[in-house]
Amino acid sequence: MGDHQPLAIFVLSDSVGGTASNISNAALSQFPSLHCDFKIFSFIREKKQLLSILEKAEAVNALILHTFVDSVLIDTIHNYCGEHDLTCIDILNPIIREISQRTNLEPQGKPGAMHKLDENYFDRIGAMEFAVTYDDGKDPKGFLEADIVILGISRTSKTPLSIYLANQNYKVANLPLMPESEIPKELWQVDSRKIVGLTNDESILSNIRRERMISYGMNPDTPYSSTARIQKEIRYAEDLYKKLDCQIINVANKSIEETAAIIVNSFQAQ
Repeated sequence: MGDHQPLAIFVLSDSVGGTASNISNAALSQFPSLHCDFKIFSFIREKKQLLSILEKAEAVNALILHTFVDSVLIDTIHNYCGEHDLTCIDILNPIIREISQRTNLEPQGKPGAMHKLDENYFDRIGAMEFAVTYDDGKDPKGFLEADIVILGISRTSKTPLSIYLANQNYKVANLPLMPESEIPKELWQVDSRKIVGLTNDESILSNIRRERMISYGMNPDTPYSSTARIQKEIRYAEDLYKKLDCQIINVANKSIEETAAIIVNSFQAQ
């Protein structure tokens, strides 16, 4: 690949800016070698404030993405970009217009509506607190109250997966598995459709565990990272999953988001 020009991207929002940022990052992930000057301007509510930022964008010929819902700000940014030959992508309003046309409903045009402190927000906070309380099998009672129970041997991403799913309003409890550990009696009382067993490839687990030891300043060649130990743990976990008759996911080369999507899709299909 040849040299490329650095790209400036300005994300402008009348709220947090997370929506446009996520879309931008998803697009940028397709260009791993690209040098990008990425700036987020949040909680823009005044026309004067917006014009000041647009002048900065013009100076570097930035690609502009916005999620404004206020009509004054929308008109301002589109007029400015049209007059100054700047590329501006409106993330939300084409979707809002289509929904409005199909339903004959008028949008409320309220900035930050997605982030209001509504019932859904407090449900998500409650789910996050649940995931922390019942992380690593701290209290087996959590298995009986959970929407999802995640099982897995060490380094199969149980905790980050639990937190990610909690952010989608699922109450998640997880349990680390070792051949020497005793399985709580509560686990056998859980509907098998709620249980997810995580596993991983032997070579990947060995590398992850070795790196973990190195990060602690310890010898990487320990029983914890040995092939024999990992094989024993994988066999133990997979035997348990068969007894529980639960869903099994190999997380090798899967992101947290991909594993979570598999779990959620399977739940929605039930």
